[in-house]
Amino acid sequence: MVFDCGFHSKEFWVIIKMSPELVTGFIFEALKITILLGAPVLIFGLVAGLLVSVFQAVTQIHEMTLTFIPKILAVVIAIVIFFPWMLKIITTFTQNVFVNMLTYIH
Repeated sequence: MVFDCGFHSKEFWVIIKMSPELVTGFIFEALKITILLGAPVLIFGLVAGLLVSVFQAVTQIHEMTLTFIPKILAVVIAIVIFFPWMLKIITTFTQNVFVNMLTYIH
């Protein structure tokens, strides 16, 4: 793929060569980071939902709004607890993308 920078001399042309392995590796890392960032929040929400469901089954209270507030609180608590770690992970990934940008451009 060739990009024209507006100049017609050859030294201003940038040629980008990305191999299928490079793209596949980048997509794999992006999906892995996405799963890592979402997992703690989803697990906290899942555990809160399970506990509320058990509580509702034991007490026979079937209030629909009872399930939302504990799940929301669990998700907020998970975000507060894991936010520094999540920020470190996404910052490291972004820094690696920018540092390795020159290896993508030949």
